Amino acid sequence: MRSFSLFVLGFFAGLFLSWPGIVISNNWRCFNDIIAKSNDDKISIKAALEVSPSYIIKGKKNIPSKVRMVADACFR
Repeated sequence: MRSFSLFVLGFFAGLFLSWPGIVISNNWRCFNDIIAKSNDDKISIKAALEVSPSYIIKGKKNIPSKVRMVADACFR
């Protein structure tokens, strides 16, 4: 039980250190808006500028990369 609680504490501390804006509700609205607009192919400039060149060149289209880019655009 102790190791599980340390794992959970470390996980949430890591999220907060990586994305300090994760606890602000306006940033969650931004996250949800980008996800909704990406389904309609209307992505904001802010999200488009967060895309790394290696993502475009290599064409990696996996879900963790997409979530990381959107979270970087909204939570930092």
